Amino acid sequence: MPAFINDYTTAAHPAVLEAIAKINRESKIPYGGDHHCALATEKIREATGCPEAEVFYLVGGTQTNQIAIDTLLDPFEGVVSAVSGHISSHEAGAIEFSGHKVITLPEHDGKICPGELQTLLDAYFADENLDHVVEPGMVYLSHPTEFGTLYSKAELSAIAEICRRYEMPLYMDGARLGYALACPESDLTLPDIAELCDAFYIGGTKVGALFGEALVFTKGNMPKKMLSRVKQHGALLAKGWLLGVQFETLFTDGLYKKVGENAISRAAELRAVLGKHNLPQAMNSPTNQIFVTLPDTMVKALAERVDFSFWEKVDEENTTIRFVTDWSTTSEMVRELDEALGEIGL
Repeated sequence: MPAFINDYTTAAHPAVLEAIAKINRESKIPYGGDHHCALATEKIREATGCPEAEVFYLVGGTQTNQIAIDTLLDPFEGVVSAVSGHISSHEAGAIEFSGHKVITLPEHDGKICPGELQTLLDAYFADENLDHVVEPGMVYLSHPTEFGTLYSKAELSAIAEICRRYEMPLYMDGARLGYALACPESDLTLPDIAELCDAFYIGGTKVGALFGEALVFTKGNMPKKMLSRVKQHGALLAKGWLLGVQFETLFTDGLYKKVGENAISRAAELRAVLGKHNLPQAMNSPTNQIFVTLPDTMVKALAERVDFSFWEKVDEENTTIRFVTDWSTTSEMVRELDEALGEIGL
């Protein structure tokens, strides 16, 4: 069946697998000290326009978020996130498990509002009992958001300005960053993100890699003894070159961009199919995640023809489901979805 469950059901882009196979018999320095990690870092510095960027390679997104947040915060500090943010809603309390509270703000299309962030900080620092309260120590965003929506450059700049004023790190979860960068509706570039954020990660797991995320510190602010800190979290990969060679490959000949562009192009085709069948999007996502609400009877019938993911139950008779595209999604798969919708009907 055509699969639209998520953007990591297939293993990896063929170029990534070929690169891993090519170096399989090489003897390499462990723990990220190899030349593939070094080359990947140079390519990321070039792509971000940030020659001073420091990069640490990790295996997965939740692991990366927890390590970034835990190492950038003091023990008495928490992290500000939209209530719908990944660290708040989909990471099984991983941030709280590390000892830091997730301080939530309302979400607006998955995003936080600069004005509400300012109000939160004003209230905290006006509190005469603030020493007894978890201090907002950094701000977490994801781009795209959990709903596939995008921050504009103006929105990110406004949030960054508030963070600078309060000397708080601004951290971006980039699990699907490649799809945001490839999206015509986005006015944020990788150099913009490097300039405005204190740290962010470039997602590989969901954007063509077998696994892996590149955690980037842009202001000479990588915590000291980072390797030791990562090892304390049980997250240090001995065969670190497996991460390095993947990002080296993704940032060679524009592959990361091509992966994103394929997903965005196929998502546009999928939206057109939904429009043809008069099925409006449940959320205004311009990226590779597409949400639609269908009657449960139709969801059940469609599940026999197409793989997708459950998002949420809307009411007793309707459910919102999610379609996701990636590097491996083809126009033929979208046509099969079109045929399935036509035969099922509403």
